[in-house]
Amino acid sequence: MLSKLPHLTGKELCRVLERLGFTYVRTTGSHALYQHVDGRQTVVPCHAGQELGPGLLLKIIKKDIRMNRDEFLKLL
Repeated sequence: MLSKLPHLTGKELCRVLERLGFTYVRTTGSHALYQHVDGRQTVVPCHAGQELGPGLLLKIIKKDIRMNRDEFLKLL
């Protein structure tokens, strides 16, 4: 059975990315760019008080940081 994704804000996701070894590169508007030394990168929308949608969060987890859902949930 698939685990349900948590409700995360952009800032909360940024903290998780930093624990994974991603470093903050820059902000353009309200979007923060994070890169990893192995070449992975992602853009996180940091809109005050708004949670990320489940589709966007799943896209960041699977395609950008290349983890599966369960690995990601263990980090929270």
